[in-house]
Amino acid sequence: MKGGVVIEEGFLYGEETHLTVFKTSLSFSSDGFAVYDCKGDLVFRVDSYRPDTHDRAELVLMDASGRCLLTVRRKQRLSLHHRWEGFVGERTDGQKPIFSVKRSSIIGHSSLTVEVNDNPEEYQIEGSFAQRCCTILDGKQQSVAEIKRKVDASTNVVLGKDVISLLVKPGFDGCFAVALVLVIDQINGDDFDEGARVEVVDPLLVNSNISSSE
Repeated sequence: MKGGVVIEEGFLYGEETHLTVFKTSLSFSSDGFAVYDCKGDLVFRVDSYRPDTHDRAELVLMDASGRCLLTVRRKQRLSLHHRWEGFVGERTDGQKPIFSVKRSSIIGHSSLTVEVNDNPEEYQIEGSFAQRCCTILDGKQQSVAEIKRKVDASTNVVLGKDVISLLVKPGFDGCFAVALVLVIDQINGDDFDEGARVEVVDPLLVNSNISSSE
C-alpha cells in the first residue's frame, strides 16, 4: 500500500513501524515534541513559533538533525471547523498547502477530515484523541496509522497522555502521520482544557524504555 502525502521517500516504511511521540513541553509558552523509533533513536522533533503565549498557530516538523520537513499552520480565518494546513518545508508567504485538516462537523466531538491537494482521496481520523485512541483511515476505510496510549512493557504501566504510541502501516509516510498527530493535538488542546490534569513523564525514562516496550 502506498498513498497519501509523501513528504520524503525515506519515511515510507516497508513494514509496520512503531513510533513514540513524546510531548516535551507542557507549558503555556511553547509546544515541543520528540519522536523516537523502536530502537530509541530520535527520528523527528518539533518546535513551535508563536508571536505570543496564547497563539498556537504554527508548528515546524524537523528531522533528527534539525532540517525542516513540514510546517503545519492554523488557518487564520475564524472557523468553527478548526482548519489546519500543512506545507512542505518552512512555510513562505503565498505557498500552497499540500493538505488540510478540519472537523467533519461543528457539532460535538466529530471525526476529522484530511483533504490532500491535487489528490481526490480524503482521509478520516476517527476515535478519541483525548483518550489517545484514534485511527487514520484512507478513502477505502482501511487503517493507515493508529494512535494509542504508550505502555511500558517492563512494568505494564500506561504512561501519561503526553506519551503517544503511533503505529504507521507499510507504505504510509511516517512524516505525514506525525504531522497529523500534531494537528490533532492542537485541535483538541488537551493541555488547555479547564480542569485538565497534566501528567509529566521524564523524557529520559521514556527514551530508555522505548526499545523494550514494542
